[in-house]
Amino acid sequence: MSQSVRRAARIVDSIALRPASVSELAEEFGVHRSTMFREVQSLEEVGYLRKRKNGEYVLGLHLIALAHQASDSLDLREIAHDRLVKLHRTVGNTLHLAALVDHSIVYVDKVEDTSGVRMYSRIGSPARPYCSGVGKAILAELSASDRDAVLRDTIWEPFTAKTLTTRPELDAELERVAARGWAVDDGEFEDFVNCIAVPIYGPTGVIGALSNTAIRMAADLNALRAHLPLLQSVAREISAELGGV
Repeated sequence: MSQSVRRAARIVDSIALRPASVSELAEEFGVHRSTMFREVQSLEEVGYLRKRKNGEYVLGLHLIALAHQASDSLDLREIAHDRLVKLHRTVGNTLHLAALVDHSIVYVDKVEDTSGVRMYSRIGSPARPYCSGVGKAILAELSASDRDAVLRDTIWEPFTAKTLTTRPELDAELERVAARGWAVDDGEFEDFVNCIAVPIYGPTGVIGALSNTAIRMAADLNALRAHLPLLQSVAREISAELGGV
């Protein structure tokens, strides 16, 4: 870790304990005032610090939001896991739990298919928002600006003949998802895999999604839809415990 990155982290840790001015921070860290000014200015630009009218710096809103989202993700997995295990005994298919973390959608839990067929997904890895059930379930519930942020760096790669490869196509699909309350991946990333996903809510809105995923030969979308009411019921239970709507 570089010296500047290490010092930036220590500055954030220090300000988390108490607000401080540039002069106070310079004295604390034993650097020139101009050096410290550049450090805090950079942290302010990325939203990790915020300057008060009296010249003191406090934690920025972006950093607080990141901490809140990370906490939500940990709470989501902890609250959901036993319910996923119980649901898996009924449906038998692979269950995915994904969380919205900053501007990414990340798999945070997974219970595997009893058949032994393993999915590409891994806990801690990102989901492709435009061609995954959990991605579309979350995107459909976001504001336009938050949706833009999640999709900003998307490379619209056509994984299969069914992959949506333009933003207008995706937006039209998300309108349908929002209207009915659930999303599908109809062979859009891997043509032999399909899933149905439903959103999960926290106090501030959508924070994640739960999906029921299967190899098409084992269970097609019609078969997965038979378990949709149960999937929605579990998602509501998780949302209620998280304080969601």
